[in-house]
Amino acid sequence: MKICSRCIYDEHVTGIHFDEEGVCNYCLQIEQLSKTYGTGQFKGQEKLSKILQKIKKEGQNKKYDCVIGVSGGTDSSYLLLKAVEWGLKPLAVHYDNTWNTATATQNIFKVTSKLDIDLYTYVISNKEADDIFRAFFFSGVPEFDASTDIAFAQVLRMAAAKYGIKYIIEGHSFIAEGISPQGNNYFDGRYIKSVHSRFGQRKIKTFPNLSFLNFLKWSILYRQIFIRPLWYINYSKTEARKILEKKTGWKYYGGHHLENRATAFLHTIYNPQKFGIDNRNWSLSAEVRANLISRESALNIYNSKINPDIELVNYLKKRLNLTDEEYETTMKGKKSNFRDFKTYKKWFEILRPFFYILSKKNMVPKSFYLKYCYPLKK
Repeated sequence: MKICSRCIYDEHVTGIHFDEEGVCNYCLQIEQLSKTYGTGQFKGQEKLSKILQKIKKEGQNKKYDCVIGVSGGTDSSYLLLKAVEWGLKPLAVHYDNTWNTATATQNIFKVTSKLDIDLYTYVISNKEADDIFRAFFFSGVPEFDASTDIAFAQVLRMAAAKYGIKYIIEGHSFIAEGISPQGNNYFDGRYIKSVHSRFGQRKIKTFPNLSFLNFLKWSILYRQIFIRPLWYINYSKTEARKILEKKTGWKYYGGHHLENRATAFLHTIYNPQKFGIDNRNWSLSAEVRANLISRESALNIYNSKINPDIELVNYLKKRLNLTDEEYETTMKGKKSNFRDFKTYKKWFEILRPFFYILSKKNMVPKSFYLKYCYPLKK
């Protein structure tokens, strides 16, 4: 099996190819992004400084000058801390899919309270959330938690529009996390609707779906701007956790994406056991590229067995009203993917030149353009 000579992505990763030196295209993509954004260099600091000055200037007479999505995780919590240090006036925004761990909920409260930041929370009906999760489970697609991602994106945009805020600041770091490969973790509003219409049982009333028209409305009519400060600065998750613990009492939840039970089930049980997908390679490869861990150590961790939490399985069965037989049958049953359902993917590809312009103006996230607007090999 061919493995990238720089990170630990192998030939099974969707859309991967290697250059003459055996370096994968995803490493080269990160390398190019680092050059473009000046990540961790004076160039990056200077670019970010100009962006922050512009945000503060345009928000001088407003209560809030930006919104920041928070989950209780490391990146978003640290970004709130930095935003205050930078002199911004953020509104923290949280989408509650009702599957949060107690640690995540407490982290959000601790950080916003300590920093004196207002919190806007959108809570979906728990029965409706469970029905959507149940639909995705029975659909047999890898994106069990896609509804959370798309709803969070919509809630951020809704909150910004409600309070007349132009800038949406996100806590993603391609240095710490990479950018997930094309075709992995796909989600859009039509996909959510299509899966639920086929396997769901309840009517959608409180779920904040992001339709294609909404997507265009927030980008073009409201001219919302997406900024990812961690793309510009030198960022370490390990150091961020230490700072958060010291300054706010924030607590670590045990692993990447484990602050929410639905996401924890996806990463530690559902994808590894049903699809043989181990998404630890995203963060491990990112750490190798950043020289935070050796390639050999990363491979050893990646090749180690994931120990599932049986209590998480019991929690899922109870929440989704699944019998032991239904759970086992579905976990061993048919595997599907987003191509088996209606999506906006073709529209994203057709309108790629248009979205390229929007991404250059930060009116859609750069990662959206890179992941969604190019055709995929089957």
